[in-house]
Amino acid sequence: MEPPTGPLSGLLVADFSRVLAGPYATMLLADMGADVVKVEGPQGDETRTWMPPVRGDVSTYYLGVNRGKRSIALDLREEADAVVARELAARADVLIENFKPGGLAKYGLDYAAVRRANPGCVYASISGFGAGEGAHVPGYDLMVQAISGLMSLTGDPDGPPYRAGISVFDVMAGNHAVIGILAALRHRDAAGEGQHVEVNLLSSALTGLVNHSSAYAAGGVVPYRMGNAHPSVFPYEPLPTADADLIVAAANDGQFRRLCEVLDLPDVPDDPRFARNADRTKHREELRPILVERLAKRGAVDWFDALTKVGVPCGPINTIDGGFAMAERFGLDPVVEVGEGDRAVPTTRHPIRFSATPAGYRLPPPELDEHGAELRAWLTEAADG
Repeated sequence: MEPPTGPLSGLLVADFSRVLAGPYATMLLADMGADVVKVEGPQGDETRTWMPPVRGDVSTYYLGVNRGKRSIALDLREEADAVVARELAARADVLIENFKPGGLAKYGLDYAAVRRANPGCVYASISGFGAGEGAHVPGYDLMVQAISGLMSLTGDPDGPPYRAGISVFDVMAGNHAVIGILAALRHRDAAGEGQHVEVNLLSSALTGLVNHSSAYAAGGVVPYRMGNAHPSVFPYEPLPTADADLIVAAANDGQFRRLCEVLDLPDVPDDPRFARNADRTKHREELRPILVERLAKRGAVDWFDALTKVGVPCGPINTIDGGFAMAERFGLDPVVEVGEGDRAVPTTRHPIRFSATPAGYRLPPPELDEHGAELRAWLTEAADG
């Protein structure tokens, strides 16, 4: 097996996480060259059974967040397996886990125990609601979408609240975990010590609500759902064309003027009702039909091509296949293949490009305990030595 390459080459990551936030974070670390050992219980990560859809007989959910890792199955309730797990933790540069807060203490794998054996370890914990008063509450993305207020912002103003189409806060928390780990590794390089990095989904959610969080925290305003409209900018929403809706996001005066030029509405930008963004937002119900009447003359893709040529942000509302096709059109090469032969799996490219140390895709998502024998031998040898 070829050695890892990338900016994190040489780092060993002990991955005691499961489902989405943690595995997503460790997949990104693996892409960047870290040697990630995925520790699973005897039944494996839950997402192995989350199907359909499948590729062959494997859940595509599991495939989507577990490339680049080696798998070892350990039953931490068995002392022999717990010893192996503790040896892995003692060797690791990074340990990441998303057990219920305090849940690893009985196995000698909590932060305090790992720090005693391995003071340089960066120990990252992901929970739903933190290690304090919310420690007992299970953390699932849908719950956090509800509790944080996101669902109150999503959907038609006259309809029920909706969840986002993906587990948005799991992904956000995974990204925050990666940021925290990299910052803590930088501190370790400078000071020679690891530390405990804690991420929780609710805090990720509240910072991720950005302008809505600020509206409440700084302005005392509780925002509510507006469908696809934006509370502070217009036009910034889907508008109908001859064949499909087109997202139009003319967020400043220059973009709005160029929009009107392409739509052959030369007088509209000088109308005092529409001259500035605040005016357009106030008079959106008067401006919308003017724009819609012109957009009805051509299809969404035609308007996309015409408007993007002059720098007006816009885009057709695609299904997922259309999103990949657009990425191909832009030369982003969104799909890479991991593994060889029967194990080859098409997967989404790492989102960051490095000019000197590109991301790598060495290993396909592992089968349960696929690397167990070699890892046990290595860790047992390390323990005996």
